[in-house]
Amino acid sequence: MAPTEKTHRVKDLDTLKALGHPLRIQLYRALSVAGTATASQLADQVDEAVSLVSYHLRKLAAHGIIEEAEGRGGDARERWWQPVSTVITTKDEDFDAPERAAVHTAVSRVYARQRGELYERYLDEKQAWPADWRSAAFASEYLLRLTPAELERLHEELDEVVLRWRRHGNAAREAGDTQGRENVAVQAHGFPFRT
Repeated sequence: MAPTEKTHRVKDLDTLKALGHPLRIQLYRALSVAGTATASQLADQVDEAVSLVSYHLRKLAAHGIIEEAEGRGGDARERWWQPVSTVITTKDEDFDAPERAAVHTAVSRVYARQRGELYERYLDEKQAWPADWRSAAFASEYLLRLTPAELERLHEELDEVVLRWRRHGNAAREAGDTQGRENVAVQAHGFPFRT
């Protein structure tokens, strides 16, 4: 069972630190794509020992990021896990004290690095993808002049569009329409800069 459409806004430092571990980020991403998985399945995907993966999954569960998936059959000795929410987010305003801001920035850098690595892996493997996938893939940068309130509204509108497409993809998968579907990462950043 996939998680219900909900956002988990992380506000506490311990959860933020738990989410900032590079392997936990990989595990959460793999689990989000799979919907449900066991430690063994995830260990194969991230090329790590099952015992290490189990440890990190338990840490994510302790912070309410993932949970045991109910109603999964199979070997009773192995737990099935699922994400609790579909989106995890943080806001600078929740980490405004200097030491909290430093941790938030450090964790954000780990996520940014992994997102970049994911896109670079696509670039390295691009020629192995069929032409229709290469044609559909995109990387865009839009330079805008906005106020903070306008940037926030743009973020909300982008979230609405992505949510609509996530629901579409999930409904298609549940209906058995899996032909030609692949995992797709959509990455967007909106931030101020000066020239």
